[in-house]
Amino acid sequence: MTVGESPSIPLSTPVDGVDVLGAISPSRAGDFMACPLMYRFRTIDRLPEPFSPDAVRGTLIHKVLEDLFDLPAGDRTPDHAEAMLVPAWESLLEAEPTLAEMFTGEGADVAAWLATCRGVLERYFSLEDPRLLEPAERELYVEALLDSKLLLRGFVDRLDIAPDGRMRVVDYKTGGAPGEGWEAKALFQMKFYALVLWRTRGVVPAMLQLVYLGSGEMIRYVPDEQDLLATERKVEAIWQAIARATESGDWRPNRSRLCDWCSFQALCPEFGGTPPPLPLREPADPGELTAEDVD
Repeated sequence: MTVGESPSIPLSTPVDGVDVLGAISPSRAGDFMACPLMYRFRTIDRLPEPFSPDAVRGTLIHKVLEDLFDLPAGDRTPDHAEAMLVPAWESLLEAEPTLAEMFTGEGADVAAWLATCRGVLERYFSLEDPRLLEPAERELYVEALLDSKLLLRGFVDRLDIAPDGRMRVVDYKTGGAPGEGWEAKALFQMKFYALVLWRTRGVVPAMLQLVYLGSGEMIRYVPDEQDLLATERKVEAIWQAIARATESGDWRPNRSRLCDWCSFQALCPEFGGTPPPLPLREPADPGELTAEDVD
């Protein structure tokens, strides 16, 4: 299967014999909602970003929790999880040696960083007992083609299916639970996945569960068809807004608290910067799957 392209390219891309508008993932949709200019820098300009210890911690923890369920149920203990941490880190380093650059600066300490990872893993066991769980799927790739011919896709951390067929969609977050007013943003990704599962399996998930390992909290939400229809309309509206911005070249910044973590401040007009000219080359696929989709 080939993937969708940016709306700036007039030719559609066939997906299983169907010409699609394009593809979108929850992280790219989230980027655009947060700040169209950030979306442009990531998707159109493809500007490099430095590795973030927090983001890499998320990747590492996800890997350990995924592999933990390969063990027999009785072995899914804190001690076994901790023993898996360093080998998982070494595996990440082997695949991406430049990750080591995070710890070359003054005050950088890989041992201290790994200790924070251990703390996150320990917190997981205060929220769930993996010895009592048998996930149906882990790191599940999902995609669905809407009637509008927009392709949705992403990765689900964990899918639990009860004997009666009820589905629970689980996502691990290594940060803290969102503050008041940010819950809707946190649930958007989960509703996106629920929509894809509904469209492909014909069943609305019974539960969406966000596991916040940074603060030791869970957010649970029970979706219904109206929720998912509203999410579908929202995703299509985001795609249309992306198409308009691509056609006009108008990618406006949106200043918010998220700017504190943005790596593009030097190029942002909100901080006295000047964006580079728009590239002439083909932009990145807006539906490409990123670390945020997995983490």
